[in-house]
Amino acid sequence: MRLTSTAFDEGGMLPPRFTCDGDSVSPPLAWEGVPDRTQGFALLCEDPDAPSGLFTHWILYNLSAGSRELAEGVPKDAVLSIGARQGTNSFGDAGYGGACPPRGDREHRYIFKLYALDTDLALDPGTRREQLLDVMRDHVLAEAQLTGKYKR
Repeated sequence: MRLTSTAFDEGGMLPPRFTCDGDSVSPPLAWEGVPDRTQGFALLCEDPDAPSGLFTHWILYNLSAGSRELAEGVPKDAVLSIGARQGTNSFGDAGYGGACPPRGDREHRYIFKLYALDTDLALDPGTRREQLLDVMRDHVLAEAQLTGKYKR
C-alpha cells in the first residue's frame, strides 16, 4: 500500500494548519494498492520524538474497505457519520490532535500509519493505542506510512 497527502510530501514539513499553531485539523490523506481481502482500515498518527516518549495524535479505526481517502478536517467525534470510530489520543481527546512539539525543541516526526485489516474491530469509541494494536495484531494484511515533520 501507499499513503500520500496533497498537503505535504514524505519527510516534508507539516503546514501550520495541521498543528497547534494553526487550526489543528487533520490533513488530507489518500491511499492505494489495497489488498483484495481488506475489510477495513485503521490509522494512527504518532510522534516518536516527544520528550515523554511516544505521543499518539490520532487513532481512527473501522474505516470502510472501500475508503481510499480522508478529507482534511475529519470531525473530532468519537463515532463519525461514515461509521468509523476514533480512539482517545495522548491529549485525552477523540480525533486528531495537531502537531505541537515544545517550543525550541528539535524537529519532530509525525508518522501516519495506515493498516489494511481483514476484519472490523470490535472496539468501543475511545479506544487507546495499546488496545487497538492488541486487537488488530493478527488481522493486518498490509500497512503504509507517511511522515511529516514540524518544529516550533
